[in-house]
Amino acid sequence: MATKVLIMGAAGKDFHVFNTCCRGNKDYEVVAFTATQIPDIDNRAYPPVLAGDLYPNGIPIMSERKLTEIIKTQGVQQVIFAYSDVSYDYVDRKRKLAEGAGAKFDVAPVDEAMIPSTKPVVAVCAVRTGCGKSQTTRKVLRILREKGRKVVAVRHPMPYGDLSEQICQRFASIADMEQHKCTIEEMEEYEPYVEMGAVVFAGVDYEKILREAEKEADVVLWDGGNNDIPFFKPNLFITVADPHRAGHELLYYPGRVNFERADVIIINKIDSADKKNIDIVAANAREHNPKAKIIMAESPVTVARPELITGKRVLVIEDGPTLTHGEMKIGAGTIAAKQCGAAELVDPRPFIVGKMKETFAKYPDIGVLLPAMGYSRQQIRDLEATVNACECDSVVIGTPIDLGRIIKINKPHTRVTYELAEVGSPNLKELLAKF
Repeated sequence: MATKVLIMGAAGKDFHVFNTCCRGNKDYEVVAFTATQIPDIDNRAYPPVLAGDLYPNGIPIMSERKLTEIIKTQGVQQVIFAYSDVSYDYVDRKRKLAEGAGAKFDVAPVDEAMIPSTKPVVAVCAVRTGCGKSQTTRKVLRILREKGRKVVAVRHPMPYGDLSEQICQRFASIADMEQHKCTIEEMEEYEPYVEMGAVVFAGVDYEKILREAEKEADVVLWDGGNNDIPFFKPNLFITVADPHRAGHELLYYPGRVNFERADVIIINKIDSADKKNIDIVAANAREHNPKAKIIMAESPVTVARPELITGKRVLVIEDGPTLTHGEMKIGAGTIAAKQCGAAELVDPRPFIVGKMKETFAKYPDIGVLLPAMGYSRQQIRDLEATVNACECDSVVIGTPIDLGRIIKINKPHTRVTYELAEVGSPNLKELLAKF
């Protein structure tokens, strides 16, 4: 008799675990997915076209708040935890809930969920969201291009819309993103590649996605989301660590897996972090992954119009997930505001409206920064209304894309960009020499 399984997720790794480990497997009956972390991704279904012949009606996606109810009413025997960027204490609390309701609890498999590629794979992952994967993947892409390699990026899933239309997505232009009705979170990840003239794939079925990417690539570049593991078996495994959150490399799931498995650990942001915290991360790397090469790197920021910051009362907008479940208190916009001598960081909380209120209620420790939340059209409208209501002199945009292209801002604004700058040796160019 098939084991009744429930997969806990957040519209990403959960689907991948099902696709690689459960789909077409008569030993398992997946009765439901649960959803959390991302707004408005429950109350839908994993469609039959993705679920396969064993699930002609698809698989329901339900709120994680119903976890124990689902276990009890559906006779669930095994719960698989399959989302990322949460503490191990958090995972243990979910374990106790599942086991208390009568189910066995496991975290998602690692090796079984890694798909082998016919092309070399360079994977860039992290110990937490907001460590600096984006500038690292851009640097890897440039280096490999300089060697004459054709590089195709594959991004960790963000399927927040119609799953049947997001099975395998290819982005090579802004028009492609508009066609696929991308959210701000998706555009933040895809647009930098498009601006570089590169191709990026994403979607839901990563076996199909990989096979399509291989047709165009000499090297496949895995661009991880949050602090999740690679979905493809890497030939070079790069993990980015953040000394602004020293110690988190051992305390957060599954970032610790990345930290301990990496071939290369990049300790980023050494130009803005305290030396004692840099030393903590380096010591943890040497103790828990002595085989890994350690790269020290800075994350210098560039401000398009610094005169809009100097002496001004500024609203700083940072990457949404970095401030929310990433728990960061500082980002590129904050660093730029301090470097350029802002008179004050204006608190957006008196001006927040609609779904932005929900975000601050769920994550009350965000503080005086504004997360660029855009998982839905309504969130984007509420973000725009909040920015425009805020009483400030100017707006500092520290998001990975130019937010001023997405929303209409009624006051002066400037964009902050950032890159990866390795310090000394080893460096990425040396370690990518074999590709």
